[in-house]
Amino acid sequence: MRSVRVLGCRVDAIDVSGAVARIVALARGSEPSLVVTLGTEMVVRARTDARFREVVNRSALSLCDTIGVLFAARLWGARIPERVAGIELIDPLCAAFAREGISIYLLGAKGDTAERAARTLRERYPTLVIAGARDGYFAPADDESVADAIARTGAQVALLGLGSPRQECWIDAHLLRAGCAVGIGIGGSFDVLAGNVERAPEAWQRANLEWLYRLLKEPQRWRRQLALPYFVLLTLRERLFARPTLEES
Repeated sequence: MRSVRVLGCRVDAIDVSGAVARIVALARGSEPSLVVTLGTEMVVRARTDARFREVVNRSALSLCDTIGVLFAARLWGARIPERVAGIELIDPLCAAFAREGISIYLLGAKGDTAERAARTLRERYPTLVIAGARDGYFAPADDESVADAIARTGAQVALLGLGSPRQECWIDAHLLRAGCAVGIGIGGSFDVLAGNVERAPEAWQRANLEWLYRLLKEPQRWRRQLALPYFVLLTLRERLFARPTLEES
């Protein structure tokens, strides 16, 4: 599998179907594996957070989550056919898990959001085994007890909606104790599944303007969106003064 470094973060050149096949294979394995859905804000953070950058780069799979990362990866010569956003990965992934008998655990969001997201997935995929679900509002001191609780369910895959970089660092530190073969950071996907947040209409998605739709719906997010122009500036500057490096794995 070919990958490219975007501002120091590895991005794998793979589409949704390839990602699903790879994750199913990892779920059958014995080594705990982190799957990252890499967005522009995450790349910008990794520029100054060495630990987070290391976690991303040693992940089993680093997927292109946003249009900004897709643009940058293509600029560097990686043939990534499409974004593999967390919310768009969940449905084909859960369909595959249901067929293969792979069990999942949902961890993240607030209140009963994860449980309501689990109900949505059960309705869509009646044979999907959801071993458990709980909110993401727990203190670092409770990390090990949460991991132990997941381990008792026997779940093979953990879907985490704790926000980045917490979800990736939590998976990196605690997935082995949780007994799961795969941990996937999926950001705010539980809120969409539970109906708390409305996705952009398909026309906006096709135009790669989902980020703008979300900003118009939630203008309080404007500070977070400042990462996008900064990301573009950094990408163009690095492209001018560095040579692209494609990797095979």
